[in-house]
Amino acid sequence: MSARNKAMDLLARREHSAHELRQKLRQREFDHEEIELAIEVLQQDNLQSDAQFTESYINNRVNAGFGPIKIIHELRQKGVARDLIEAKMSVLPIDWNESLELQRVKKYGLQIPNDYSQRMKQARFLQNKGFSPESVMRLFR
Repeated sequence: MSARNKAMDLLARREHSAHELRQKLRQREFDHEEIELAIEVLQQDNLQSDAQFTESYINNRVNAGFGPIKIIHELRQKGVARDLIEAKMSVLPIDWNESLELQRVKKYGLQIPNDYSQRMKQARFLQNKGFSPESVMRLFR
C-alpha cells in the first residue's frame, strides 16, 4: 500500500490535519519524501485541508461542550498553525458565554449554589472544559 492510499484510508474515517497524517504515516514507516508527496497531492486534490479540518474540529468540540482554551490547545497539539486557528475561531459564530452557561446547567442544574465550595467545584469543572477563569468567575457574579 502506498502512503497516499494509506492517507486516503485515514481521511475516509475522519478529517486529519497534515501534521497528524505525517505522524501516522511515519509510524507505518513510509519514506519521508513519499509522505510529503502524498500529502501535497491530497491537498491539491482538496482531499486534505488544514482549514477544513480546523473548522470541523472546532464545531465538533463546541458541540461537545468544550471551551476555547481547550480547543485551541488541542488544535496546536494536532499541528495546526496558530494564525489559522485564530482565523477560524474569529469567523465562526460561537457564543462562548452561552456555551459556558449551558455546560454548567447541563451538569449542575439551573440553581447557582450559595456555598463557596460548591461554586469552586463548578468553576473547576468549567475550567477543565476549557473556559477561561475570568469568564467562569463572571458567570458566578
